[in-house]
Amino acid sequence: MNKHFLDSKAIGLRIRSLRNGFGLSRDSFAKEIGSFSASSVQKWESGTSVPSLRTVVAICNRFNVSVDELVLGFSSRETN
Repeated sequence: MNKHFLDSKAIGLRIRSLRNGFGLSRDSFAKEIGSFSASSVQKWESGTSVPSLRTVVAICNRFNVSVDELVLGFSSRETN
């Protein structure tokens, strides 16, 4: 993967894993982070689209993960 581009499929897999880890349906997950639909979550999880930066921050804040973990798959603290 080119390090200058986001990997939408990998981000989607991490969103799905996070959602499943909390035992939430797509609809419940969407409501937990704001006014989104289950179809929006499905598009993120499939890699068809990626959430906005504002939405990424909302997901991270609500589910206590770092933006690095959600977007890149690792914490910047792990690289030090």
